[in-house]
Amino acid sequence: MPLRSAGSGRVAPDPVSHPLFARYYARVSVAAETRLGMAGVRDRLLTGLSGRVIEIGAGNGLNFAHYPGAVAEVVAIEPERRLRSAAVEAALRAEVPVDVVPGAAEALPVKSEAFDAAVVSLVLCSVRDVTRALGEVRRVLRPGGVVRFFEHGRGGGPVMRLAQRTLDRTLWPPLNGGCHLARDPVAALRDAGFELGPYRRIEMPEKGPRLPTSFCVLGTAWRPGPDER
Repeated sequence: MPLRSAGSGRVAPDPVSHPLFARYYARVSVAAETRLGMAGVRDRLLTGLSGRVIEIGAGNGLNFAHYPGAVAEVVAIEPERRLRSAAVEAALRAEVPVDVVPGAAEALPVKSEAFDAAVVSLVLCSVRDVTRALGEVRRVLRPGGVVRFFEHGRGGGPVMRLAQRTLDRTLWPPLNGGCHLARDPVAALRDAGFELGPYRRIEMPEKGPRLPTSFCVLGTAWRPGPDER
């Protein structure tokens, strides 16, 4: 449901609105579950999580079915109205409690240090301010809290990286919901003060032509504990 501006009675605009991309993404992402093996990636991304989890940029909620039973609650943030509506439907089918909430990654509408884990999955490519968004992730995690991430970004040789940068400067972001191809999610997490754990670089699809979107990374990071600040 759209938020209302305080004291005005008017409906506040959604922080993100990409109606055409949302319809396209909803179809393509479902197909990718089997064709690209994304269902298996989601299992690896979320296995072992427990407690309260915040998911940033939940999209149409395809992660929800993969959360393990030890998760007590998922608060799923999604700014795009059409994707959020699909996520609400997915939440009703989930085996763990999921609350889908409107909001932007750069200003999460939740309390500080309220979560045991955060999930960022194919979202850092499209946020307006990566540094601010990861600062918010760090704020809402308890000390020692875990970040699970699956992101695409910069990769390949010089020609591919040039192609990624060129697309980022031209038509790719406006046609793809603000997505950028040449960002470096691992460096961004490190720069935001997270302690990097194990991660692996993979290509999607694993077999087939290399595309500007193919270069992905799946891994774990932590917010440093009190003795590590």
